[in-house]
Amino acid sequence: MSSQKKSVGKITAAFIIVSLALVALFFLSVNLGSIQLSPMQLLRGLLIAYDPDVATVYDLRFPRILISVMAGASLAVAGVLFQAVLKNPLADPGLLGISSGAGFAAVLAATLFPQLYFLAPAFSFFGGLAVFAMVYGLAWKGALSPLRIILMGIAMQALFSGLSEAVGSMSGGNLSGVASIVEGNITMKTWSDVHLLSFVAAVGLIGAWFCARWCNLCGLEDRTVRGLGVNIDSVRLVVSITAVFLVGGCTAIVGPVSFIGLLVPHIGRIFVGSEHKLLIPFSALAGGLLFLLADTLGRTMIRPYEMNASVILSVVGGIAFVLLLRKSGGIYGK
Repeated sequence: MSSQKKSVGKITAAFIIVSLALVALFFLSVNLGSIQLSPMQLLRGLLIAYDPDVATVYDLRFPRILISVMAGASLAVAGVLFQAVLKNPLADPGLLGISSGAGFAAVLAATLFPQLYFLAPAFSFFGGLAVFAMVYGLAWKGALSPLRIILMGIAMQALFSGLSEAVGSMSGGNLSGVASIVEGNITMKTWSDVHLLSFVAAVGLIGAWFCARWCNLCGLEDRTVRGLGVNIDSVRLVVSITAVFLVGGCTAIVGPVSFIGLLVPHIGRIFVGSEHKLLIPFSALAGGLLFLLADTLGRTMIRPYEMNASVILSVVGGIAFVLLLRKSGGIYGK
């Protein structure tokens, strides 16, 4: 009983610490720049009386901060879902090529149909879903090997990243349009982007939480799950579509971002375990914290210039991926 209480206490402490860190980083990020606001001035300007400094921060910094949090949460939870479906702790939307496929669909839509910008998440979703099906189909040789899935995903990632770069080069390099998707640039995002992403994140994250029980079932042997009267193939399909929906919606706004869906689920399992009803909400909080931290560092480290959050996450994630591969030994090399 004492061990169980200790475990519950550890999990509760992990949720509290990550939540407080996210709130603290939010206010820190709001104040990093030429205009600085106290918490009282910020609240007064937002809720009581007009303040020009608060209005400037509200229009310029708030969209970027909120997009970072929502995108980080969505991508981290998508990583949790993919790792559950594939039974592969090295699965990540970026490594599987889904992010780049969704990004290419968004770039193509923005280039050919700029007036349909509000439908960019839908194009990204179907683009990511198509790449996911391609990775599964091309990796299938009588069975699905984790190694073949990862290698095929890397190939798809390279292919569609190159195609996105090609289309972006032909677009003239407008960072508020096509190139911002290609480069993962969130500098010029507005409240319309926030509203678009908030819808995707809300629907996708709620759907992911309802998939938690199915994610637990995916960790069992298929015949065991079928013995419980559950169609495991349908379960995998629904969970995969939910994950692709999250990735597609985020990619349409922030561009392809790799490794956050790889790192955060591992961090989550260390602190809250593998129960997905706990892992999914914790990963959402930790993913939002990690993406916001990367974006905050990116806009402060090399002032007056900026570094995209996706670049920082790629560097950190690449190192972590190497360490995870070495730690996994021969498991994924079979």
